[in-house]
Amino acid sequence: MKIAHTVILVMLTILAVSSGITKVLLMQRDVDFFGQYGFSNMLLFIFGTVQLIGGFLLPFSKTRFIGAAIVAVTFIISLVVLLMDGNIPVSTVTLVMTLLLGVVMKQSWKTDPPKS
Repeated sequence: MKIAHTVILVMLTILAVSSGITKVLLMQRDVDFFGQYGFSNMLLFIFGTVQLIGGFLLPFSKTRFIGAAIVAVTFIISLVVLLMDGNIPVSTVTLVMTLLLGVVMKQSWKTDPPKS
């Protein structure tokens, strides 16, 4: 079970960081896709930066919960845009990744709840 948790965590981290990088670099595909739904280049850059921050926080047990929450919010926003576009296959993958982030959040909350 520990191996599966680690594999999922690595996969989610890579996905969040790579997704954030494409937005920060304003890759044309992302600019075109998100642009048609009202994302300016600056908003896309900020969105990507937030994804990167969340992705960088995921690997560390002390920041895992907040990192997973940040990435989950960005994935939900992407999911809404993907559904608006009618892209069901990628929407399904995004939904599954978001649910996995929820599992990571639950696991990290049980092992190291955030301090208030």
